[in-house]
Parts: sequence; structure tokens; C-alpha cells
Amino acid sequence: MNKADSERLSSALEGLGLEEAAVPKEADVIVLNSCVVRQSAEDKVIGMMTSLKPLKQGNPQRIIALMGCMVGPKSDDLKKRFPYVDVFMRPQEYEPLIDLLGERLGIDVEGCLSNLAPVKPQISTYLPIIHGCDEFCSFCIIPYRRGRQVSRSIDDIVKEVDLLVHRGVKEVTLLGQTVDAYGHDLPDKPDLADLLNEVHGIDGLHRIRFLTSHPNYMSDRIIQAVGNLPKVCEHINLPFQAGDDDVLQNMRRGYTSDDYRRLVDRIREAVPNASMSTDVIVGFPGETSEQFQSSLNLIRDIRFDKVHVAAYSTRPGTIADRKMDDDVSSEEKKSRVKAIEELQESIVANTNSALAGQVVDVLVESRHRGQWQGRTRSNKLVFFSQDADVLGELVDVRIEKTGPWSLQGIGAGKFLKV
Repeated sequence: MNKADSERLSSALEGLGLEEAAVPKEADVIVLNSCVVRQSAEDKVIGMMTSLKPLKQGNPQRIIALMGCMVGPKSDDLKKRFPYVDVFMRPQEYEPLIDLLGERLGIDVEGCLSNLAPVKPQISTYLPIIHGCDEFCSFCIIPYRRGRQVSRSIDDIVKEVDLLVHRGVKEVTLLGQTVDAYGHDLPDKPDLADLLNEVHGIDGLHRIRFLTSHPNYMSDRIIQAVGNLPKVCEHINLPFQAGDDDVLQNMRRGYTSDDYRRLVDRIREAVPNASMSTDVIVGFPGETSEQFQSSLNLIRDIRFDKVHVAAYSTRPGTIADRKMDDDVSSEEKKSRVKAIEELQESIVANTNSALAGQVVDVLVESRHRGQWQGRTRSNKLVFFSQDADVLGELVDVRIEKTGPWSLQGIGAGKFLKV
């Protein structure tokens, strides 16, 4: 989501005549887009903000802006900590910087935010379709920083995807903090399945993805859309966060481990070749070794294609911070992270090994160290050799070597899907 926000602000800045600088010291405007979902992310933001102070002192006319989830409804504390920062912007709140630049440059900025689609988008790009979150999981600060859920209209989204396709996009990922809750707040109550059907009809678009889903909103209609629409990739990101019911209740997730398992069964029954990725938090307040074992068991049983694991870190202002003690030691958290990483590495290495010798469909996104790089429909990263320029094309690749994190292959021909 932050990457998408950055691309959209960049589009507005380019509309004002600014160009990207190679390094911060060469820039007239520096924007730091912040993430605070974990303590390590916030620490990076603080470190970077501190490093920018000498640049501001060396050139007081340089504009420094902080945006993203670190900026809450009130920024008084941030202004005291970083007095050299000119602008503080909440997520998707671009106007303060645009207005300041308009004053500095002496130009009328009206209309600069009317169309924020990236001017030079990547082959595969991100498109926010619903902002904010209404879930208020006890560990999460996002609803307090990004606000309540607000969906864009289907017509607005389809027009932007069509524009992006005309600018070279071949794959779009529809984004939301809870993407499968899309449309529930709109007057006519469309859902993600309705949107997928409309976006699917856009000529020139080859693939559609969406993330991140919430188990409570992953309906049978959405699952059927994934199975029935050829452009929608058979890959679903579905965080389970914890395998124990008591921990899930303390997290305020609204489902049980059995609910989650039965949902995965429904997905795999309707979309037999679906790949699954997930998120899990270890060391949540009060999580015992036995409860953590339930998370390991769930991973072992479901055999995800990718697992994003994070050690719990308390976020000031969340329910967990106010009402629970962070009582699992950092050493124990690290041990649990390692246990999941080792288990998942063995699972995905085994899963990927079955692809050796097969021909897979790869959308080529870039060139990396002399090889083409792209992803399969199931979101597997593939590196392969081919003499022709195949950037942005769908290519048949024969997999020659597999590993837990990527696949190696040789181009076996190329084709485009209309």
C-alpha cells in the first residue's frame, strides 16, 4: 500500500514539473513514506529522519516531508521531535505538500490531484481500491492511522486500470488493508467479485491479483471469481496470524483455527491449483509454547507457498498495548520465528521441486543480472535466459532448477494473451 501511495504522489509531483533525483543530497524535495506496522519499521523511519537533518541545515530551502502511517490525526509530537520537517501528511493526504510546492513555485496546483495514476508505471503495478480498515485487531495500529474503510467506485477503478493498461501495464494488483471487504460501504453494495468481473473485461490487461484478504470476508462469490475468470491469478494471500483459538480471540480476529482450515478447504476445492500465502505473528502476549505449536501445526498441515512471519512488537495506541503485557521474551520470539522459517523453507522447497521440468507461464517484469525476471500465475519468482527482448510479455519458461525462494529456467517460446 505504501508503494502505491508513493507512486501516486510521484505522479502528482511530476505533474508539477519535478523530476526524480538520484540521491537525497541532490533533491529539492525529500518525501519519506513511513510504515509503523512493526517496531523495526518505525525504527528505520526515525533513523532516516535523523539522517536528513544535516541536509536541511545545509539547504534550508530544501523541503522535507513525512507521510504515511507514522503521521496520525495529531502531529504535534512529531513536530517537536523533527522541527526541521516542513510537512506532515497522513496516508493518501497529499494536499499539504502540493500546496506548499505551489506557493514555492508560484503556480496554480488546482487539479494536480485529480488523476494520480503513475505516468510511467511498472509492467506489474499496484492499485488501491479500498482505503482504511474497520477491523481493529488488537495488535494493529493501521485503523488509527489510515482511518475507516472507504471504497472507490467500480467505475473509477475500471477507468484507472484502463489508463494504466494504455501506459504499458500488463498486470494489476488490487490493494486494500482488507481487500475482500471492498464495496461493503458503497450505496449499491458491490463486492470484490463484481469488481474482478469488470476489470477482467479490460482489453490488453493480462493478469489481476488482489491483497490482502481477511478470512471473515473471503466469500464464496470471490472464490468462484478466482476460479472462473482467466485473468485472475490463482493466488490468495490469507493471513491466519495465529493457530490457537485463545490467541486469535485475544487478537480480535473474529474466527477460529477450524474456521480458517475449512475456508482453505473451500478455496482449494473451487480452485484446485490455487497457491496460498499467509501472515503469522509469533510471541503475541500470553502465547504459550503449546499455543505456538498450533501455529506450526497449521503451517505443516496447509503447506503454504509463502509464509510471512513476524515477531510481535507492541504498537503504542493499540488495544494490545493498552490491555496486555508483552510477556514473551525476545529470545523466545526469535526462536519461534526461526522454527517457522525452517519449517516453511522445507515445505516450499519440496513444493517447488515438483515444478522441475515443467513449462510455466511467466510475465516478464524486469532484467536482473543478465537474466529476465518475472512471476508465474501462482506468484513464483522465476529467473530465465532468453535472447529476445521479452520485457512485458508472457513467456513459456521450462524450469531447470528449483529452490525454496525462486526458480531458474530457459525460455521455451513466447506468447501474448489477449
